[in-house]
Amino acid sequence: MLKSRLLRLTLLFGAMLLVVAPGVSAQERMSIATGGTGGVYYPYGGGLADMLSEELPDYAFTAEVTSASVDNMFLIADGDANLAFVLSDTAYAASQGEDPFEEPIDAMSLVTLYNNFTQVVVNPDAGIESVEDLAGKRVSTGSPGSGTEVIALRLLEVAGVTPDDFEQERLGASESAGAFKDGQIDAFFWSGGLPTSAITDLGATPNVSMKILDTSEYVDAMKENFGQFYTVDTIPAETYPNQTEPVDTIVVPNILVVRGDFDEQLAYDIVKTMFENKDQLVAVHPAAKELTLDNAMSSEALPYHPGALRYFEEQGAGGTPAATPAATPAS
Repeated sequence: MLKSRLLRLTLLFGAMLLVVAPGVSAQERMSIATGGTGGVYYPYGGGLADMLSEELPDYAFTAEVTSASVDNMFLIADGDANLAFVLSDTAYAASQGEDPFEEPIDAMSLVTLYNNFTQVVVNPDAGIESVEDLAGKRVSTGSPGSGTEVIALRLLEVAGVTPDDFEQERLGASESAGAFKDGQIDAFFWSGGLPTSAITDLGATPNVSMKILDTSEYVDAMKENFGQFYTVDTIPAETYPNQTEPVDTIVVPNILVVRGDFDEQLAYDIVKTMFENKDQLVAVHPAAKELTLDNAMSSEALPYHPGALRYFEEQGAGGTPAATPAATPAS
């Protein structure tokens, strides 16, 4: 008899927990696909998730560790992520069904975030002065499913180097830095914002020397072969420990991506919240300083979502975003 009463009480208490209090709605879970823990996507995405969860209380945003841009576009396509950090060249390839995507993915931009800097980190004692010199060396080209790998292979191609010409590893930022530190690789590619924590930690490691290659000479060939996503910018001196000289390199804009059927009001609210609380994002990572209305529609990789456009128009943001960039040559 006692057991029966206890069972009824337990079931009643469980049912009470399922009742939502008047005036309180259940939160809808929202996933943000980012990247590896050693890069910029993950800390930026974590700060964004915390801020949006606080400012948009009907939703619970969570930053997810992923392999980055290519992986993130597949997650958007499958509905396994609601928002994603993606490099512009990868996003455009996805929208067109170009390699490594087998069919077009229906996606739109919310906002252009910041530029990814192509950082080719090399051992100064390995005789590497250019991308061509990577032939015969041990090189990480980025993790599988990453935008880093896309850019690395394209940059190697225009330099006339194939993966058969060197000993290839496919590691993320943290893993590449660890392998470099242990003497297992001579160089690695990384496409990310400034500074990238894994490279900062590497530069501060005693008895480990590194330098970053100037890749600016390849930008015209990258544009000619793969489209108008690539420009040149400078990694300022002292960005990393013991980096005494500025380095010119190829950069690509990052965008925040959603599916084409993403809710218009929520898109508006997310973009509005990001701009109104920008200081919180900058406190998480300095790359967020590049979140400006002047840059908001600078990437032409994807069409901009109507909800985002409504906010930009209200703010008087200039420029008319294109649905697609200049035609990308077949690769």
